[in-house]
Amino acid sequence: MKLNTFKKYFLMISVLFVVCITFIMTILTFLTNNYLSTEKYKTLSSVCEAVTRYSLVDYRSSSYKRNIYNISRAIATTENDTVIIVADSAAVPFCCTCDEFYFANVCKHVKNNIPAEFIKKTEFGAVNEVSRLGNVFDDIHYVSSNVIKDGIDGSRIGYVFAATSAAGFSDFFKDILKIYLFSAIVPIVIMFFVLYYMTRRWNEPITLMSKAAKSMAKGDFSNRIPITGDDEIGQLAKSFNQMTNSLVELENMRRGFIANVSHELRTPMTTIGGFIDGIIDGTIEENEREYYLKIVSNEIKRLSRLVQGMLSLSKLEAKETEVKLTDFDFSKLLFDILISQEQRIEEKQLNIMGLNEIGECTVKADRDLIYQAVFNLCDNAIKFTNDGGTIDFKVSKTEKALEFFVKNTGEGISEKDMPMVFERFYKGDKARSHVKDSTGLGLYLVKTIIKIHGGNVFAKSVKDDYTLFGFALPLENN
Repeated sequence: MKLNTFKKYFLMISVLFVVCITFIMTILTFLTNNYLSTEKYKTLSSVCEAVTRYSLVDYRSSSYKRNIYNISRAIATTENDTVIIVADSAAVPFCCTCDEFYFANVCKHVKNNIPAEFIKKTEFGAVNEVSRLGNVFDDIHYVSSNVIKDGIDGSRIGYVFAATSAAGFSDFFKDILKIYLFSAIVPIVIMFFVLYYMTRRWNEPITLMSKAAKSMAKGDFSNRIPITGDDEIGQLAKSFNQMTNSLVELENMRRGFIANVSHELRTPMTTIGGFIDGIIDGTIEENEREYYLKIVSNEIKRLSRLVQGMLSLSKLEAKETEVKLTDFDFSKLLFDILISQEQRIEEKQLNIMGLNEIGECTVKADRDLIYQAVFNLCDNAIKFTNDGGTIDFKVSKTEKALEFFVKNTGEGISEKDMPMVFERFYKGDKARSHVKDSTGLGLYLVKTIIKIHGGNVFAKSVKDDYTLFGFALPLENN
């Protein structure tokens, strides 16, 4: 079964939490067991030492065995469930503190021999272990032993063994384990609820992003992710929303671009197709064909300029055009452009102002790209200046930038259209509709070129008075 992110995360944290709780309980159980065992052995060792001391005091007496039994019995009564067995030097038990020995003077504990390996270990000092002591006990006991030696010559007098059943300790240990479990149930349940809530809350933005991404793949960009915090998830949601907004803008630009390109291509193609069909079918008379063929030629040139402009823009925007920085005289570049447009200027009888105030001005930039930008601004000014109007040029250079302005008289641009003059395929409804050879890419190309050089473009216009365009070209590389 395929698990989503929420289930995976919740399952992973839950397993980790259970493993941690289990590990903690195991450690606590081990420490408790170790502590209780140590305390039990300390008690049994103390019992063995006490019996040993009394044995050394009275072992030469004829009533030694009886006296050591009474002492052992008295000590055993103070330690619940403790059995004390005393053996002679041959490790043969002769007394036991159990009730059976008390009434019958014999018991199963003294009937069975102490294992030789246990006696051998006791020879080297006190021994603590968990065992049945061979066949002495029916079940597992904690056993401590000690050897009784003469304090003078070190001879072995006997052995003392103290034991208590481990069954009772097992029951006690089980009770402790139950306490641990019951104590852990409540926090575990609470933790699972908290974990579920927190995991759901943390995972919700990711789930919403997944749904939004699927909707975006289908063309729906309306979904936005709620920002619930300033952590990494919140920042991710914020970035996702910004990306969505950018995609919306990009999609709108794409649709507008396609619509504009379709319109710009369809109009001249319709004109060309109509005139050619008219020539072919004879609708257009032979004496008029030259006139209409010139119109077709102009439309074809317009299509060529449009395609070339779009290709140039595509290369610039894709950064496929290498910017080659060279030193050149900006004023000479401007004069060369105006000389190339001298025929158009004379046809419209335009007045050119400001050129005599422009001196030599060296800049470092891509000459071909700057030529294209300046040409487009000059072409734009010549195109939209009224016949007999004026075009005023201004070039100034500061420590930081070169500024270029071109101001022309004419119809101007409406205030509502000003924010869009540098956009692709911009054509004001009134100011530019009469200009048939305009592609609407010139000013956008200017903005793109100047932006590549790190500069800014600007425009200003007063309706039915003048229009001003310009740019500031940084001189940081000069």
